[in-house]
Amino acid sequence: MMRLVVALSAGVIFGLGLGVSQMVDPAKVLGFLDLAGSWDPSLALVMGGALAVTLVAFRKRLRPERPVLAGRFELPTATALDARLLLGSALFGVGWGLVGLCPGPAVAGLAYGLPATMVFLAAMVAGMALARLIPKLPKPAARKPA
Repeated sequence: MMRLVVALSAGVIFGLGLGVSQMVDPAKVLGFLDLAGSWDPSLALVMGGALAVTLVAFRKRLRPERPVLAGRFELPTATALDARLLLGSALFGVGWGLVGLCPGPAVAGLAYGLPATMVFLAAMVAGMALARLIPKLPKPAARKPA
């Protein structure tokens, strides 16, 4: 139960942060991404603040042998840059650049009830379902040194 309360609290704080920083506003995000036009650098401060907090928090939290509310740390182990990862990253970036939304801010933006956000989330969920239908490519065989 405690894990659920902490997860909900963290989600609410994250959502509030996205709202206060205006990252849920596609026009604000597109203004930040428009480097060649009327660039709005204010989101760079938001991202810089998030990066600073993350650097300190990760350094401090990864010292213990296990997390407070879990049996062990769940850190990513994959290191390969495969076609699926590169294509997914490119689609994410193109989608973000076209509509000014990415998953986190879009979910937080549901609180505003904007139809465009709901359409984006429906398309995102459909894309996630479609991605599960695409078979994973076989891993290339390891090369032996010559």
